[in-house]
Amino acid sequence: MAGKWIEAMRLRTLPVSIAGVLAGCACALWQGSFSFAPAATCLLFALSAQIASNFGNEYYDFKNGVDRKGRDGFRRGVTEGDITPRAMKRATFIMLGITAAIGCSLLFYGSLWLIPVGLAILLFALAYSAGPYPLSHHGLGDVTVVIFFGIVPVSFTYYLQSGEWNGLPILLSVSVAIGMLAANVLIVNNYRDMEDDKAVGKRTTVVIFGRHAMGCVYLLSGIIAMGIMLPLWTQLPLWGQATPVVYLLLHAATWRKLIHSNGPALNPLLGRTAMNLLLLTLMLLAISVLKYNKLLLLHASI
Repeated sequence: MAGKWIEAMRLRTLPVSIAGVLAGCACALWQGSFSFAPAATCLLFALSAQIASNFGNEYYDFKNGVDRKGRDGFRRGVTEGDITPRAMKRATFIMLGITAAIGCSLLFYGSLWLIPVGLAILLFALAYSAGPYPLSHHGLGDVTVVIFFGIVPVSFTYYLQSGEWNGLPILLSVSVAIGMLAANVLIVNNYRDMEDDKAVGKRTTVVIFGRHAMGCVYLLSGIIAMGIMLPLWTQLPLWGQATPVVYLLLHAATWRKLIHSNGPALNPLLGRTAMNLLLLTLMLLAISVLKYNKLLLLHASI
């Protein structure tokens, strides 16, 4: 039974949450700020929120009749009868409660205005699949991902460590770029499920615009994201400027497989897209750590 719950967490997509927090840490380090406790708490919050959203997606898609048995995607425990709807609903709200508790602990590092931000995150975690107008059913899932897997985690992970909003050009460029790359994971998911989604009236962007158009969006998102991050790239040493090149090579290779695959063959590409993003943020983090250590050495020598 534990394996069914682990599958419902969708571990292959969790690197997207990790990437947003790591990118925020990289921005904080780049500006000479880093604090382990709020960074670790942000990571727990992001992972918990995504798991809650994944549980909610599985429950509410089943409830709304948009899932079917034997789908091409990863096994859905509720639809396949491995997990009861009641148990999944309970797990969704337990995870939301855990996320809220973790979020409250972040108030030690910020002010009370973080509360509406946290409430918005919890609300949209459910609104993605639930409510009278589920966002993922009306072509708004991609926008939601850009905001809540890019702009919000990167910006607030940075803020909770630095306590201010300095270095805005770099922060904004990184947060928007990370959100765009996170949305590519959703594109792969919806690319695979287009026929199933179309049959039940779930209007994802792939259903609305078609596979060819969204395949182009997938490729262009990576290219544009690297361009948006130009304020950071121009400040890197020459060897560090290889980072966007490495990412784009991996991105292009994944895109080629995407447009030449279908059905279950697309499942590995979902995880690969998430891992490409995670690798990018790890490279950014490594570069920022080196700069941060140089700053510490410089201060120590003064």
